[in-house]
Amino acid sequence: MDPNDGYRELGRQECLRLMAKAPIGRIVYTRRALPAVLPVNFALDGDGAIVLRTSAASELVRAIEGAVVAFETDDVDAARHSGWSVVVTGTATAVTDPDERGRLARTVPVSWVPAPQAVFVRIEPELVTGRELLGGRTLYGVDLPA
Repeated sequence: MDPNDGYRELGRQECLRLMAKAPIGRIVYTRRALPAVLPVNFALDGDGAIVLRTSAASELVRAIEGAVVAFETDDVDAARHSGWSVVVTGTATAVTDPDERGRLARTVPVSWVPAPQAVFVRIEPELVTGRELLGGRTLYGVDLPA
């Protein structure tokens, strides 16, 4: 990366470390043959997989089961033009093993949307990319305030 580009690429481990701090992400999937984006709360499992809890009756579960999806999360300071963004691409699957569901019930945050019959969805991180925006640099030749 040229230092004047205003960003730097992040490695996989750094991306996962940053994601673990974020409470909200966006799942990107296909709904009725069109792209759809939905904000969700989530957790990272020990192996780096993204896990979310949602309603078993939700359209989301039907749309993503077995599909390749993208998941994005970020933390950006608009005033300082700094922050980071991470995108994970992988296959989403509903967790069906009873022991695994029990473990996730103790570790994954409750959905912010009421879900009387909860289901856990796991996204395996097959491709992980990220960028850090470098605040305080110049933008179009103009110095940014510190």
